[in-house]
Amino acid sequence: MPSRFRHAALVGKYQARGVRPLLEDIAHYLVRAGVEVALELDTARNTGITDYPALSPAEIGAHCDLAIVVGGDGTMLAVARELARYNIPLVGINHGRLGFITDIPMKEWKDTLSAVIKGDYEEEHRSMLEGSVVRDGDAIYEGFAVNEVIVSRGATASMIEVKVEVQGQFVANLRADGLIVSSPTGSTAYALSAGGPILHPGIAGWVLVPIASHTLSNRPIVLPDSGEISIEIVAGRDASMNFDMQSLASLLHGDRIVVRRSTHRVRFLHPRGWSYYATLRRKLRWNEGVS
Repeated sequence: MPSRFRHAALVGKYQARGVRPLLEDIAHYLVRAGVEVALELDTARNTGITDYPALSPAEIGAHCDLAIVVGGDGTMLAVARELARYNIPLVGINHGRLGFITDIPMKEWKDTLSAVIKGDYEEEHRSMLEGSVVRDGDAIYEGFAVNEVIVSRGATASMIEVKVEVQGQFVANLRADGLIVSSPTGSTAYALSAGGPILHPGIAGWVLVPIASHTLSNRPIVLPDSGEISIEIVAGRDASMNFDMQSLASLLHGDRIVVRRSTHRVRFLHPRGWSYYATLRRKLRWNEGVS
């Protein structure tokens, strides 16, 4: 059966031991299957692989119809933020630890890619967050996030106080170590460790999770993703904001972090028979003790 995809980009966690030979094996396999191969620019530079074109994210968006990500969830998050605007489907081969969104085990990559490039896969779309930091009426920072937007106190400072509004309606003033606005994808990340619920990716919602709140009655709340969330810095020193792994430090009193649903969505391709619930069972060890 001919390949459904004509040009694949390879992206690797180039700091990881053993990633270069794995990327080369995948590239050789794809070429033999009739798929043109390119490497993401930083991956090519840092692994020293020179046998294939090295493309920037914009060039991948213009020339490729598939991206194969070899790494952990952090690598996938960075790639997803860059490529979602080009509607490029992503396949994740786990070369990290947890692997909630890089869900193909390394030992199974060949069989899985063989099926995927022939069109035998499950496709899933995930929502993204986008937002900005507004100071004196001007946006001083703009970004995208697949997992979460976090507002938090400085490393040596006491808790912060923030004013939260949803769709222009006042919700609460919260005093805490921070506040997380999480997508369903991010609900199994920092939001989960802070006591938030798990949201199925099919739910059109965000979860708002206080981090170590001063008041025990400040609980996580699930919100519709159709509304805009505003978080204003009221008090506290050295507050910072984080869009996934992109940070802006030293927020000032009066700064507002405005978060909304992005117009872009992430496309994930999974092996046939993939199940979100099976992923939760494996990664959260829900099946321990089951014979």
